[in-house]
Amino acid sequence: MTFKSLGLNPALIKALDAQGITNPFPIQAATIPDAIAGHDILGRGQTGSGKTLAFGLALLHNIFGMRAKAHQPLALVLAPTRELAQQIDEVLRPLARSVGHECVVIAGGMPYGKQVNALKKSISIVVATPGRLIDLLDRKDIRFAHLEVTVLDEADQMADMGFLPAVKEILNQTKKGGQRLLFSATLDRGVDGLVKQYLKDPRSHSIKEIEGSKDKAEHYVFVYRQGDKSNIINQIAAREG
Repeated sequence: MTFKSLGLNPALIKALDAQGITNPFPIQAATIPDAIAGHDILGRGQTGSGKTLAFGLALLHNIFGMRAKAHQPLALVLAPTRELAQQIDEVLRPLARSVGHECVVIAGGMPYGKQVNALKKSISIVVATPGRLIDLLDRKDIRFAHLEVTVLDEADQMADMGFLPAVKEILNQTKKGGQRLLFSATLDRGVDGLVKQYLKDPRSHSIKEIEGSKDKAEHYVFVYRQGDKSNIINQIAAREG
């Protein structure tokens, strides 16, 4: 199976080919066809299963040809931590730029003014943590009138960190009828309630954890030259496991 066979936009396939990414992982092959058909998605998969590309490619396909307005993004990705938000941005940014879109990270612990100034431009994709995003919503620095796709990544971790009230407040402000993609390792601690309340007839896909992966985890340290970071992150994101 290839990304082309999944029905992805040819421009995205070309961008993937340029990075040496040709074959989808199970979570990508399972969720992308339903996501690009416009269905809400419930994806069950462990960290490292390839879900960043799964939801990233789907949202880029679905906003292809659209143009964002100042303060009004087309897609939102919610993540529990600044570090994860930055990792998602590193993967999505080159693909987004290949089809004429820009990303910005909105998270605590980063310069407030820089984020506000970025939103004044036509930013298509916002990757955010709940707390800082709520602040900007309250200040009217970001609005969801044209939001087409909302992604919740690591929803169970957001629940563990006590973010579910903020997540619900954010979802309540998203565009009615917009597409929602939720990815979580489990449905515990209120995540199942999110699914029931905010996803409409979701297509559910679960990728079983590789047997023994937790016990057999291997850790690596990468030393890289300045300028190679994005390429290395993209290669890691394209690996299985």
